[in-house]
Amino acid sequence: MKLLVYGINFAPELTGIGKYSGEMVAWLSARGHEVRVITAPPYYPEWKVHAGYSATRYARETWHGAQVFRTPLWVPTKVNGTRRLLHLASFALASIPALLAQWRWKPDVIWMTEPPLFCTPAGLAFARLRSAKAWLHIQDYEVDAAFELGLLKGARLRSFVAGAERWLLGRFDRVSTISQRMLERASAKGVQATRLLSFPNWADISAIRPLAGPSPYRAELGIADDAVVALYAGNMGAKQGLELLADLALALRARTDIVFVFCGGGAGRDALMARCAGLDSVRFIDLQPVERLGDLLGLADVHLLPQRADAADLVMPSKLTGMLSSGRPVLAGARPETELGQVVAQCGRIVPPEDAAAFAEALLQLAADPALRRELGLRARRYAEERLDRDAVLARFERDLQDCIGRRVD
Repeated sequence: MKLLVYGINFAPELTGIGKYSGEMVAWLSARGHEVRVITAPPYYPEWKVHAGYSATRYARETWHGAQVFRTPLWVPTKVNGTRRLLHLASFALASIPALLAQWRWKPDVIWMTEPPLFCTPAGLAFARLRSAKAWLHIQDYEVDAAFELGLLKGARLRSFVAGAERWLLGRFDRVSTISQRMLERASAKGVQATRLLSFPNWADISAIRPLAGPSPYRAELGIADDAVVALYAGNMGAKQGLELLADLALALRARTDIVFVFCGGGAGRDALMARCAGLDSVRFIDLQPVERLGDLLGLADVHLLPQRADAADLVMPSKLTGMLSSGRPVLAGARPETELGQVVAQCGRIVPPEDAAAFAEALLQLAADPALRRELGLRARRYAEERLDRDAVLARFERDLQDCIGRRVD
């Protein structure tokens, strides 16, 4: 197949959409498919273009056998609703020449991700003009999230944007997303069942697995062998409800046997660091190299997964796959009826979102019961092995791609 991947985030970004898009492209290229990528220079989650890349010029590189076309964009130093929209629009406009440059190549499928929805009009038009299939994969419902989180406001604006989103979704040959609840939401937005597919996030369960001994990060961070480590590792942005992490650390500041490790970057990191200033129980570290991800996630005795209450069913956190693969229990802010709540309830503890007191109580219970943590960790690993294996998920996706273009090769 000839697959054109079109979206703002891609490898070498270590979190979120960039991570999964990069792994997908590498896997498909290794299977012998021709893959090209139109994307931006890596900038996420730090909101700063990585060294060696430029935000002002076009560039071309080869990555794991795929041709990658990097386009300019504007990256704001401080992120709010308006600046985020301008940021996405800058990529959507600057990427059009790179898209038109693929005219003679004539891909079989143009694969786009939401976010950003800004790119879909050009991608759809190109697909129709070149008789290619158009596929939209939804990682986050950015329109719903923007209004629920208050980044965009106004009933009239919401009605207009929702109508445009519905019109766009109805034009894709395939729409996929990462969880059952998100599939139901796509159906409610008018996507026909025959065009709707599940494409969940995955984990490399061979690279991320329960550690046989203490994580080397314990010694590197000066954490005692008998301390209980509560780890948050991932993006530090608006949907995460990071305020709760500071509230939790402050509430348990007297517990010298519990150490908090907050790993990641993003627009909310500085505020979180400021609130945790002076707490001896808190360690901050930057995003770690992918080859150390297993050791990092294995540092946790308990994984922390806060969520904003108003975004709880709009996203299925991509970081959850690694948490489960590491064989450690998860403590999440989620309502029992949400899909996140139903998954975590099997292998951890759920408490009401944004409820720091409930988080603290649940963490103290887990900290006091090593046997329970071991049992929940075993369940987490079993869930990952049965549901999240990368090769199994991507093999199903490959078959769905082949079915989409009417060319099945087993």
